[in-house]
Amino acid sequence: MVVAVAVGAAIVSYRHAYELVHTHGEDGVTAFIVPATVDGLIFAAGMVLLSAARRRVRPPALAYVGLSLGIVATLGANVAHGWDHGPIGALVSAWPAVALIIAYELLMKLVRSAGSGPDEPSTEPAAATAPPCPHGVADTVEDAALNAFVHARDCVGEAMSQRQVADRFGLDRKRVGILVRAHDEPASADERTGASGTATQDEPAEVAR
Repeated sequence: MVVAVAVGAAIVSYRHAYELVHTHGEDGVTAFIVPATVDGLIFAAGMVLLSAARRRVRPPALAYVGLSLGIVATLGANVAHGWDHGPIGALVSAWPAVALIIAYELLMKLVRSAGSGPDEPSTEPAAATAPPCPHGVADTVEDAALNAFVHARDCVGEAMSQRQVADRFGLDRKRVGILVRAHDEPASADERTGASGTATQDEPAEVAR
């Protein structure tokens, strides 16, 4: 829509300037070229300003001068074209130039927005990366039960009861409790042996007399 308004306004503004130039003694190629230099100056200055904005550098002062002169010239030409019809005629004749200038500036803003650089990096601290889960593949049913309990409690944050673990892996609940305690608070070698039920008592050696 912005492009359509700009093109339509440019055509009417050019026609007004052409008729004004032709009426005041210019004809042939000159009558076609002079009006183009008026709106063309606005276009050229706008391109320089757009390039400077994209490169984030200060635009040259001549670009502002050219833009200002182009605006004054196109407004003056359109007002002069309708001046013979009084103030109302001058305003009506000047409107295409006003619409052209506004539409062109809006179009340049759209182009600047579309061609702007990447967004500034976020100043918010990045979320901490969770450490990798240390619980690997279990070799026995008891190891699997212990891994499931500790993983749910320490890694997932959804603790399972010892009864749930025992029922899932077909173990005694007390046995699961022993495994968990041995993991959380490593027991002495004698306590581990007693807990596993595999301890054997050595026969007292006979002392030769």
